[in-house]
Amino acid sequence: MSIMFPLGIESFPEVRDGKYYYVDKTEFLKDLLGRQFKANLITRPRRFGKTLTMSMLEDYFDISRESTSHFAGLKISEDEALKKQWMNQWPVIFLTLKSVEGSSFENAYGMLKVLLSGLCKKYTFLETSERVDEDDKVLFRELKSQTSSMANVKDSLYALTRMLNAHYGKQTILLIDEYDVPLANASENGYYKEMLELLRGLLGKALKTNEYLKFSVVTGCLRIAKESLFTGINNFVTDSITGDRFNECIGFTDEEVKRILEDTGFSGHMEEMRSWYDGYRFGDVNVYCPWDVLNHVSALQEDPRRQPKNYWGSTSHNGAIYRFISREELDVNQKFETLLSGGTITEEITDELTYDTLNSSEKNLWSLLYLTGYLTLAEGGGYDGNRAVLRIPNEEVKSIFKTAIVDWFHDSIQLRDRKPLFDALWSGDAETAMNLISDILFDTISFHDYKESYYHAFIAGIFSGAGYMVKSNYEDGLGRSDVVITDRKNRRAILIEAKHSDSEKRMDADCIEALEQIREKKYKQSVERGYRQVTAYGIAFWGKECRMKLYQEENEKKEE
Repeated sequence: MSIMFPLGIESFPEVRDGKYYYVDKTEFLKDLLGRQFKANLITRPRRFGKTLTMSMLEDYFDISRESTSHFAGLKISEDEALKKQWMNQWPVIFLTLKSVEGSSFENAYGMLKVLLSGLCKKYTFLETSERVDEDDKVLFRELKSQTSSMANVKDSLYALTRMLNAHYGKQTILLIDEYDVPLANASENGYYKEMLELLRGLLGKALKTNEYLKFSVVTGCLRIAKESLFTGINNFVTDSITGDRFNECIGFTDEEVKRILEDTGFSGHMEEMRSWYDGYRFGDVNVYCPWDVLNHVSALQEDPRRQPKNYWGSTSHNGAIYRFISREELDVNQKFETLLSGGTITEEITDELTYDTLNSSEKNLWSLLYLTGYLTLAEGGGYDGNRAVLRIPNEEVKSIFKTAIVDWFHDSIQLRDRKPLFDALWSGDAETAMNLISDILFDTISFHDYKESYYHAFIAGIFSGAGYMVKSNYEDGLGRSDVVITDRKNRRAILIEAKHSDSEKRMDADCIEALEQIREKKYKQSVERGYRQVTAYGIAFWGKECRMKLYQEENEKKEE
């Protein structure tokens, strides 16, 4: 019988009531309460389980619940003193901002009002509570009916802590999840300043010297500079992936993944798990991405022959890599090639950013890739508070880099003036075409260790979006030629047979071998049907160098 994993379920009560598999992270509660910080900001990449962790905190503290059964058998249940003081003893406000997005500020602001309305419906009893001030009841009704002014929306979280304090006679615990998602979307859609002002009002008053607040936990992907959003909140303690707090509380450890594989009978897949989904380094702890681990184990339960694949990229905004390599003024191609070959780079980074300045410097861009999980600290390298030794964490993220680079190449090649190259190829000018292809190759980012398939894709990409039909590994003659480009309008075609040379000295010989293959396999004769002109080339690649030779009629006469 297969084990049920809570894929896409971010509600802790639903996970526990539904008897889903749960990796016990409840000791996070003890760690959090043991430090007793008034305001806590925890930043981690997306898909590492932040929302489920916050839901667990809500379920443990919320005074309106009885949650004993949800924590039965988990580590935190062993601490009776903690349970007596904290479990279901405090009013809790839990608000996740991940849905506050839109193409305009008006749309995003509307989404926030909807969220606040839903939050108020949880506390409908405040409307009739004899302990709540009448003016606060008016504000509450306006928030619930989405008719409140922007000033009152900004004041809403502070006001709700005041009302809950009045009703229960206790301070409120405030949990804000994915606080920076609205800022990320605002930055992409051109209303960053408006959203920043809104969130500064919403969060600032609720977190700054709020006498009705017991403590708060705020999670996000990036640490927004204090002067940008959290001005004046001097009691804020931040834990990012460079810190030494909570490093085993969000994400799976090696031992936890081993246990999952043992429980499902897939212990033999540990190495592929490490290769594909491990490698993230939070502080001094190596961490797996939970989303990927659970998705892949679920896939193995359906079919044990399933191969690892990219689960993380399909749910994240991978445009960060694309935007980085698209910056022509930044000379980063060699650095990306080093990373893709398994090497490391040393870069200046900061863990405090603002979304409106992410693209303002190379330092900020490397910092973004690091803080969002696309890069991680190399073991033995570390981070000294200024410079970090970085690497790609695993095969999954490497595949995301490759996809972004292919997209970038296809887009950038179409902006290039390729007419001289096309003219040379159609006219049989192998030397000019060779030089122009070498120029393009030099400007690209390689990621396949220069295997033959990389060059096939490179050649095909050169012709993308140019109005020609391109077929790679075209089936013709007695075998499969590498690339065939057809111009049906002018009834002409180009055939290219490519070789990967193992040394510069071999390039000329490999070009000749490619021409011989065209002759022996009768590639050209097969393509000629219906075309008035077929021009064929043998091309050899070595690193970022190429040699190119034109297929001459003499090659065909050899056969005779």
